[in-house]
Amino acid sequence: MIFLRFESYGEAQYGFIDRHQVTAISPHPFGAYEETEEPVPLADVRILPPVLPTKIVAVGVNYMAHAKEMGQDLPAEPLIFLKPASSVIGSLDPIIYPKMSSRVDHEAELAVVIKKRAKNVSEAQALDFVLGCTCFNDVTARDLQKKDGQWTRAKGFDTFSSIGPWIVTDLDTSNLVIECYLNGVLKQKGTTRDMVFNVPQLVSYISSIMTLEPGDVIATGTPPGIGPMQVGDRVDVNIEGIGVLSNSVLGS
Repeated sequence: MIFLRFESYGEAQYGFIDRHQVTAISPHPFGAYEETEEPVPLADVRILPPVLPTKIVAVGVNYMAHAKEMGQDLPAEPLIFLKPASSVIGSLDPIIYPKMSSRVDHEAELAVVIKKRAKNVSEAQALDFVLGCTCFNDVTARDLQKKDGQWTRAKGFDTFSSIGPWIVTDLDTSNLVIECYLNGVLKQKGTTRDMVFNVPQLVSYISSIMTLEPGDVIATGTPPGIGPMQVGDRVDVNIEGIGVLSNSVLGS
């Protein structure tokens, strides 16, 4: 199934997509829900970020080739950091280039959306706590990341967590192709089979540290090919089985 958040007649709602039609549901896809309206064409609604997470838990250096391009050793445990909920935008929303940075990079990633509260979940149980997957762009002010020596400012600006366009359930995450295009030119390409830590391992590890709530997002790391974006650019994250997350870059 494909779940989304959308705006129709000025109201934000959850729904699902079937044959290019959107059916509204209530209250949300994280439990039992009811269909509330007749289907409308997907082209007639504005797509919103598919979730409003309490937190985004992102994973650094989780692809072997990306570790090599960054000159870093592979981590012995998942290297995690938090991105604020205030950084979330959806597909077709603009990424705002902050004035205090001179290099802002794209990082295409597979994101996992949590379905129900998860604490101390085993790897064998982990996928039972996952609603589905979506595309993610972990936008990063690379110069500030190097300057600060930690990642909060560099990855925490408003608009620096692009998520969407929707959530696909029952997706095999073991071997998905991830691509990133900048102005139509392929910049990143990888497959989730090259992850250092896979999705069940990440859900289990993170839930052993912090409670994951319904709608929380785990951004699972980026494949090689990260690079800078400029004001006026368009960046597209394309993940097999999900679709395309598109954003343009605007000046602040």
